[in-house]
Amino acid sequence: MSVWDDLRGQSAVVDQLRQAAEGDGLTHAWLFTGPPGSGRSNAAKAFAAALNCDQEDVTKRGCGTCAACRTILGETHSDVTFVRTDKVTITIQESRELVAKAGNRPSSARWRVIVVEDADRMAERTTNVLLKAIEEPTPRTIWMLCAPSPADVLVTIRSRCRPVALRLPPAADVAALLVKRDGVEPALAERAARAAQSHVGIARRLARDPQARERRLETVRFPLGLRGITAAILMAEKLVKIATEEANSSNEERDAAEKAALLATLGAPETGTLPPAMRSQVKQLEDDQKRRAKRSITDSLDRTLTDLLSFYRDVLIIQMGNAVELVNVELRSELEEFAARSSAEATLTRMEAINKARNRITTTNAAPLLAVESMAASLI
Repeated sequence: MSVWDDLRGQSAVVDQLRQAAEGDGLTHAWLFTGPPGSGRSNAAKAFAAALNCDQEDVTKRGCGTCAACRTILGETHSDVTFVRTDKVTITIQESRELVAKAGNRPSSARWRVIVVEDADRMAERTTNVLLKAIEEPTPRTIWMLCAPSPADVLVTIRSRCRPVALRLPPAADVAALLVKRDGVEPALAERAARAAQSHVGIARRLARDPQARERRLETVRFPLGLRGITAAILMAEKLVKIATEEANSSNEERDAAEKAALLATLGAPETGTLPPAMRSQVKQLEDDQKRRAKRSITDSLDRTLTDLLSFYRDVLIIQMGNAVELVNVELRSELEEFAARSSAEATLTRMEAINKARNRITTTNAAPLLAVESMAASLI
C-alpha cells in the first residue's frame, strides 16, 4: 500500500512529488491544477502524508500504513488542515484564520500543511490576505493550493508557488481504481469511467448508484427528441429538474445530520421552543446550508450540461471519422443517424451554445432555467 495508489494515470506528478518528499525540490508553496476529476486534492493529500510519513528512510516515505499517513489520509491529523467550501466563496474571515494557523509550528509532525482545495473560490481581497503568509512563509509550514487552472489564481500567488499540473487519467485507469478500491464489477467500472469522462468521483457515483446512471442516460438522449421550440422548453425544464434532484438527494440527508449534531452539541431540549442563543446558531447553520444548496445545484447543473455535451462530442467524432473512442458507446446507432442528418459545423455551434450556458450559470447571476431555455432553443 502507498499514499500514491489512488493517483492513477499521473506518473509524472507522482515522480515529482516523491522527489520533493525526499527533499529534492521541496518548497513552501505548491499550486495543484487540473480539470475537475483529475485528482488535485488527492494529490495534495498524498503529498502531505508523504512529507510527514513516520518512515526514517526518505525513500520509503508515503508508506500509507504508518500512523501519520493514516491520520492524514483520514483528515484527522492535527498538523494538516484541509480547507474546502460548500458555499459560493471562501470568506475573508476564513482566510485570516488560515493565516493565523499557518503561523503556528507543527505540534508533532515535520511540517504544518495547509491544503486549500478551492483556491479558485477566493475573491481577490480574500486571496490577498494569504499573500504575505505565502510570500514570507513561517518555518516548517507548507501551503498547497488547488484550482482548475493557474489562471484561476491571482498571478501574485501563483508566481510564488511551484506548479503541479495534473491531467484526466485514462478511463481504463479509473476503471481499474474502481475495481480495486471499491469492488466494482469490471464491466460496470469500465462503463462508469467512460460515462464520467475519467472524472474519478463521478465514475464512482455512477458505478454505485443505478438512479444516477438512469438520470445521465436520460440527459444524453434528450437531443434525439428535440424537434421544435416546445420540445426545447420542455427539455430545459427537465434538465434543471434533473440537476436539482441530483443536488437535493445529497443535500437533504447531510443537512438533517448537521442540524441534529448541532442541537446535540448545544444540549437543546427535545421538545419545545429553543432558547434565543440556540436559535441564532441554528439560523446561522440554516443560512449556510441554503448557500451551499445554491452552489450544489449550480455544480450539478454544470455536470448535467457536461453530460449533454458528451452527446454532441460523440456526434462530432463520428462526423470527423471516428478517430477516437465514443463516450456513449451504447448509443452508437442513434448517434450515427443523428450525425448523418447534420454537419460538423452545426455540431460545433451546438457545443458552443452548451458551453456558453455553462459559463453563464457558473460565473454570473443568470437564472438557470432561462439560460438553459436559451441554450435548448439553439440546439434545435
